[in-house]
Amino acid sequence: MEDLRLLPVAGRRLTRTPAGRAAYGGGVASKGEFGEPVILDVEGYDVRLSNPGRPYFAERGETKLDLANYYLAVGPGIVNALRERPCMLHRFPDGVDGPKVHQKRLPRGAPPWVETVRLHFPRYGLHADELCVTKLADVIWAVQMSTVEFHPWNSRRADTDKPDEWRIDLDPMPDCPFSRVRAAAGVCRDLLAELGAVGYPKTSGGRGLHIYVRIHPDHSFGDVRRAALAFAREVERRLPDEVTTTWWRKDRDPAAVFVDYNQNARDHTIAAAYSVRGNTRGTVSAPVTWDEIPDVEPDDFTMATMPARFAAIGDLHARIDQTAYDIAPLLEWAARDEREGAATPPEE
Repeated sequence: MEDLRLLPVAGRRLTRTPAGRAAYGGGVASKGEFGEPVILDVEGYDVRLSNPGRPYFAERGETKLDLANYYLAVGPGIVNALRERPCMLHRFPDGVDGPKVHQKRLPRGAPPWVETVRLHFPRYGLHADELCVTKLADVIWAVQMSTVEFHPWNSRRADTDKPDEWRIDLDPMPDCPFSRVRAAAGVCRDLLAELGAVGYPKTSGGRGLHIYVRIHPDHSFGDVRRAALAFAREVERRLPDEVTTTWWRKDRDPAAVFVDYNQNARDHTIAAAYSVRGNTRGTVSAPVTWDEIPDVEPDDFTMATMPARFAAIGDLHARIDQTAYDIAPLLEWAARDEREGAATPPEE
């Protein structure tokens, strides 16, 4: 007879599967329309996936198990993007057509091998223990908890108040063609080269592009945001008819690319490289090469197409940690702009 007794382990319930392996996930799911739980062996960690047949993405009918298999296929890439970073989870318990939960605190029922990082939110006088991915099993456990999107901080656990990643977010306004996003990315590439910095581009999984630059973790979020704003203003100077840094959305040209420097503010996050996005097509925030950008189409990258791409070319961001940039020149630009009367908008 199958032994499905629940045993207490460190305050959590441990399910013994018929194979005799231990799996965590909050108990035994009743048999239903979405199938019996399955156990995934993730690099030696057993992760229990309940309701594996639950539909998550309507366009092609991918399920919760398909989502887990996607993250297994791009495992080194998603772990590299999340490693040692506080991570907010975007959870969709009923699939992406249902309600979305923005989860800061680690969901209940985590196995003891899932790690966290404690964060302080001064505005609210609160603390939260957020997921801190160190291995692929952490990602798959988050999928078990209905996570679709992973949104990491741009700082790491060693010092959460000192960012080590500068994020350039090219965000098209509603009437902006993607050709303008491509043009803005080209200017960013040239400007980064002039600064001696290396940028790693990716699609947003929506209509925009992101460029990540590894930086020395020597500055506060405020200074990194000032540096990002100074860079954005220089991009705007070079493409004044196509790019904007105007703060209030209502005042922006609806056909412009907004360089969203505010994504470098504390507790602001965007989808990680290789993160699936919460839409019916299951698009992915996909690393791309600079040479691909002139022809790239964001909808080309989905959880259906990315595994084969990853198997063929690997993680295009694998080398991102090898070189860090000093943002001091950008802070000099920021000081110059401020002396000339340019204001630093408030953080949202």
